[in-house]
Amino acid sequence: MSVEVERAFVAPHPPARANLGAGRRMRQGYVAREAEVEVRLRITEDDARLTVKAGRGLVRTEVELPLDAGQADALWDHTAGRRLVKTRYRVPVGDHTAEVDIYEEDLAGLCRIEVEFASAAAAGAFQPPDWFGVEVTDDPRWSNASLARHGRPDGPA
Repeated sequence: MSVEVERAFVAPHPPARANLGAGRRMRQGYVAREAEVEVRLRITEDDARLTVKAGRGLVRTEVELPLDAGQADALWDHTAGRRLVKTRYRVPVGDHTAEVDIYEEDLAGLCRIEVEFASAAAAGAFQPPDWFGVEVTDDPRWSNASLARHGRPDGPA
């Protein structure tokens, strides 16, 4: 079983792209979502993956499978109404790497940051820099699946 330990944040303003380095643009859509299980399709210029995530919050099950272009295209049509587009930047933060996502289209202006950890203890010990903004790890409204389906939520963050 594969486990993902991750904290998520919403920054009040996206950092200057010049400070982020090279990014990777991706289309992301959700084939299915039922309770705490989601099936995500992610397509980049040179890669496509189907990912099943189960659970909520800090520690979740995550299984990722590579797809060829034909498989990805066949599934993309089934994500209508549950899609987003973003550019991901990988930024060193101490001993960790922050994945800084800057969204486009309906979510333009949103900057969401994720950091993965080897354990829940390592996640708890991490002190995010101020520019990360508000932590949304335990707020399901800020998950990518929810953003793709419902857009940016009202309220904090």
